[in-house]
Amino acid sequence: MKIGVAGAGHLGKIHIKLISEIPDFDLVGIYDLDQGNCRAVANEYNIKAFENYSDMVQEVDAVDIVTPTLSHYDLAIEAIKNFKHAFIEKPVTNTVLEAKSLLDVVHEANVKVQVGHVERFNPAFKAAQEYFTHPMFIETHRLAQFNPRGTDVPVVLDLMIHDLDIVLKVVKSNVRKVSASGVAVVSETPDIANARIEFDNGCVANLTASRISLKNMRKSRFFQKDAYISVDFLEKKTEIIQMEEVHGEPGPFDLCVDLPDNRKKKILINQPEVNPTNAIKEELQAFHHSIITNSIPIVPLEDGYHALKVANTILEKLGSVSALS
Repeated sequence: MKIGVAGAGHLGKIHIKLISEIPDFDLVGIYDLDQGNCRAVANEYNIKAFENYSDMVQEVDAVDIVTPTLSHYDLAIEAIKNFKHAFIEKPVTNTVLEAKSLLDVVHEANVKVQVGHVERFNPAFKAAQEYFTHPMFIETHRLAQFNPRGTDVPVVLDLMIHDLDIVLKVVKSNVRKVSASGVAVVSETPDIANARIEFDNGCVANLTASRISLKNMRKSRFFQKDAYISVDFLEKKTEIIQMEEVHGEPGPFDLCVDLPDNRKKKILINQPEVNPTNAIKEELQAFHHSIITNSIPIVPLEDGYHALKVANTILEKLGSVSALS
């Protein structure tokens, strides 16, 4: 399958390297506004440097859009209208209206679009998925040391949106209420933010994101009846603590808690095996698989739209945007 990459920045170079390692893809070339950098990267991987994005679109079956968010919509809409499949980095577009417009066009063009919410492919999250039943309280912390590269967008769109996607995937209920607070410390938009999301099914999620922390942390905790699930996205570790009813006498080494009515519950601690993988490479392989099997992508455009819509609501509560709707 012929694919072209739009974007030769930091993440774009990572995508180019990984695509070149995937036999199912034929990496045709790259396009970037910075033609000097574009040619340098193209020479490194012995691929074509396109001076015009439209020319690249005509020569490929799919495009991988790894450019600044402001350009996502224009690049994606051109590819889709030319019946090309598209992988779009997160956030899917700059505005909710743009994402909605893409949804309408995708349905007409009948092509596959996947959004780069890469934490779906994190091996720690994948190891935990089978244990989720009905989470009722979720707490997430995504803290990063300061990096000027990400300050062109609010921390909600830079970091928190990863956890928004995970929470929406796990809860599977409509959002009822959103409240948020945050502060801009070193940039013009919030650098640290906290959001509380209440769902129709009663679940509550509390999300914190910061890009001015002394240490990195990417950890989420999920609480549901008789279970606590901890997912460390950074350290790639998963821990499941479950409780089950004890019938008869517990074993001599069982860890139990006494409950009313003379009942006991046994505490079970499980650390499922987490197989090390390259999440970005996996999401690109999954994109290819959805195309050749004509199946729904693991992170379809609809999911990117919903994550952006909730992120936009949070930004409105923070008072940092009015133009993203």
